[in-house]
Amino acid sequence: MSVEERLARIEGVVEQMDKRLASIENRLNHIETRIEGLRDEMARNIEGLRGETARNIEGLRGEMAKNFRWTIGLMLLILIPMWVTIILAITLK
Repeated sequence: MSVEERLARIEGVVEQMDKRLASIENRLNHIETRIEGLRDEMARNIEGLRGETARNIEGLRGEMAKNFRWTIGLMLLILIPMWVTIILAITLK
């Protein structure tokens, strides 16, 4: 085998390797694009969940405040007559 034949064979191998590497590079670019899309979708989903969670927390805070007011109101409705009764009982003796 002559030097030119060997050189032609090496050039063919290099071209084949170049094609394979280009194919791998294209695949990696495609994978990178898909990963970026998935990352963006996940970020949007997380933001949506954050907003939903914040709304739920605000709703719960409102409910807690309402229940606290009701509890204080009921306590006062019970305590005020009790105090009046005690004071009357003490003063009328």
